[in-house]
Amino acid sequence: MSALRLAAADRSRALLLGLAGIALVMVVWEIAVRALDVPSYILPPMSGIVAMAIAEWRSLLAAAWVTALEVIMGLGIGMVVGVAIAILLVIVPRAKPLVLPPLIAINAVPSVAYAPLAQLWFGMGPEGKVFMVAFVVSYTVLLNTLDGLERVDNAAVNLLRSFGAGRMAILWRLRFPSAAAAAATGIRISVVRGMIIAVVTEMLGAYRGLGWIVFQSVQQIDYLRVWAAVLVTSVTSLALFAIVSMAERKLIYWR
Repeated sequence: MSALRLAAADRSRALLLGLAGIALVMVVWEIAVRALDVPSYILPPMSGIVAMAIAEWRSLLAAAWVTALEVIMGLGIGMVVGVAIAILLVIVPRAKPLVLPPLIAINAVPSVAYAPLAQLWFGMGPEGKVFMVAFVVSYTVLLNTLDGLERVDNAAVNLLRSFGAGRMAILWRLRFPSAAAAAATGIRISVVRGMIIAVVTEMLGAYRGLGWIVFQSVQQIDYLRVWAAVLVTSVTSLALFAIVSMAERKLIYWR
């Protein structure tokens, strides 16, 4: 019980330190902008950004919900695809030299470069954004999961084989638990990357979402609203990251 209390205290301390760090950045931002008399169209004061976010909270909250749903759906699809390909490459090792090089070549190109193609294929609806998030997430999850599945103790594998365990039994009883932490790390990284690609794709063409608000605000030369949308995007990304981290602690309790 004491260990659980210590873990909870450590998490609370980390949360407080994180909030304090964010608050410090906001205070330094406010002081620096006002002290240096930076024009608001270049960098507005943080107080103005927060005030705009509060004034536009209804539209920003609705947009954040749309973008968050795109990220969540893309994250789910990307996780399934990435884990499935990783399992396939472990079960059929000879497929690895055939599958990995094309995937590396495709992902060597910045993901944003594929966003116009997604718009062309799926239109301006949410489908293109979900596709792009899934595309970005699947590769990251694949590499992390594959690394975790392959990084197992050979002695443990041989021990299970000595008890008559087959390839699937070893995969389920040994490789999966060993790879869970690596896969979770890939998912956490993918949350942030997914939010970035969703917003960028929305900026290229959408009817709703945070990226659409950013694009419209730039067109209207409303830079304060642009920064308010950026602030809400950051908060939404942090919230999704925190949810994934909490789920990781609950599900991968042996880590």
